[in-house]
Amino acid sequence: MFRRIDHIDSWIFDLDNTLYPPSAKLFDLIDDRMGAFIMRLLGCDAQEARRVQKGYFHDHGTTMAGLMRHHGVDPEHFLADVHAIALDRIAPDARLRAGLERLPGRRYIYTNADADYAARVLDARGIADLFDGICDIRVTAYTPKPEASAYAAMVGHLGIDPAKSLFVEDMARNLSPAKALGMTTVWLDNGSESGHRDHRPEHVDFHVNDIADWLDSLPLPWEFS
Repeated sequence: MFRRIDHIDSWIFDLDNTLYPPSAKLFDLIDDRMGAFIMRLLGCDAQEARRVQKGYFHDHGTTMAGLMRHHGVDPEHFLADVHAIALDRIAPDARLRAGLERLPGRRYIYTNADADYAARVLDARGIADLFDGICDIRVTAYTPKPEASAYAAMVGHLGIDPAKSLFVEDMARNLSPAKALGMTTVWLDNGSESGHRDHRPEHVDFHVNDIADWLDSLPLPWEFS
């Protein structure tokens, strides 16, 4: 196991439901705001708004991508609205921080959210200072995972070598493009909504259930062989 990652010099992490647990239900607040946004946009009830929201999420990678394509929604307006949430459901995690600190090389965030929101989440978790860069939805020209062009933009923006990079993600479908680029992939199978969707075992190098446990299981840098 450890011989397969001794070449890694770039550690890339998804944000939501990856660097905090789904049990925090932080994304429920975003879900509620997305539903309200769609209700105002389409003049529909909550049930129809949820159908539209989840349909676009499954078909386009993000609800925003579907709203942009089918309704001409301004992405910046949408991002500002749905991410205007309190973060008191998450808190610093000393064990997660210690695990991240032990990783040799550089650490990055790759998220379908925007960098402003990502920075707030990282700060709330007490780990903002540990990351060397963020690739957000703006960097990818609002193209979300799992679109291949978004990953190409991420590689260029972060300046990484995919063959020396590892990507941790709670959505199995988002690992396939990373694997196609030559990245080592870690599926954090922690109960996220639709986390199993389009799961392809051949695209998953490590299947884990708890990020802190996984980080704790890794040897110290000088123990890599």
